[in-house]
Amino acid sequence: MVVDPLWIFLVTGFVSMAAALSASGINKLAEEDKPEFARTSNGQVAVILSGNLAALTLIGAMAYGIRQLDLWIPATCLFFSFPAVYLLVFQRALGDARSLYLMMPLVLVAIGTLYYYW
Repeated sequence: MVVDPLWIFLVTGFVSMAAALSASGINKLAEEDKPEFARTSNGQVAVILSGNLAALTLIGAMAYGIRQLDLWIPATCLFFSFPAVYLLVFQRALGDARSLYLMMPLVLVAIGTLYYYW
């Protein structure tokens, strides 16, 4: 099955950006405002590792996008589209913790998708 590289880039890039931003948002909260799982030391490590894995996947999605598409498409998505959609839609609707729960399995799927279609 052939999938358009634009869709692969948009989905994998957005999912990765959303997971990284939600992990960053959880880390920036005050200790009493963090979700229950993030208050423990193991929870903090899990959030940091999730954010790092998402950031590495975003780098892979950007490399795929630059390789397959024109440079301006990944650049505008990285700086404008991905953060705007996450902040205006997902963060307001779900919050950081639920967004991280939703996006991390999708990040794992995105890793496999980028590997398969590279």
